[in-house]
This record gives sequence, C-alpha cells and structure tokens, in this order.
Amino acid sequence: MKTDKLERLQTTGWKVGNAEDFLQLNDEEARLVALKLSLISAVKKSRIKRKLSQIDLAQRMKSSQSRIAKIEAGDPSVSLDLIVRALIASGATTRDIQAAFTANERVAG
Repeated sequence: MKTDKLERLQTTGWKVGNAEDFLQLNDEEARLVALKLSLISAVKKSRIKRKLSQIDLAQRMKSSQSRIAKIEAGDPSVSLDLIVRALIASGATTRDIQAAFTANERVAG
C-alpha cells in the first residue's frame, strides 16, 4: 500500500495490519501458512509449465480432478503431504521443490 494512502487511512481511524495480525497467527503458524501457499503455487506452476491439465495430474496421482482443484485453491482439508505428492507427480525437479520450500526464507531473511 502506498504511504500516502496508508497515512490517510490511519488519520481517519482505520487500523492497518497484515493477515497474520488479523488472523492472530503466531510466528510458527504464519510460517506454515506461507509454506503451504508457496508449495501450492509451485504445484500449479509446475503443472502449467508441463502443459498438464488438472485431470492429467490427477491421473498421475491416482486421484480426482476435484482434489487437484482443492490443492490449487488452498483448501484447508489438503495436507502438506498431498501438496508435495502433487508437486512431485507434476514433474517438478528437486530444484523446483527446494525453491518452493525456501521461497519464504529468502523473503523473511
């Protein structure tokens, strides 16, 4: 958000924060959410890069297209294990997977 807009909002009484503040997440919870989002993004990028449809990826995982859609939408019922399995099944390289796991460290560090 631009500084001038932030200042205008604050002078009119608005409180400005981030998602962690709003959801009252501690540092560990915020890092877990950020990691999940990074991995989910990597799944979709890898699938698209390899020109796979959600159905193609689902078949590789012996799962359903709707499950792939839930993964890519960040559905809370999807486990980290399933996200990583989808990333591997999409053909992501070890480097791609490492990059997804370390993306947040580069931003936070």
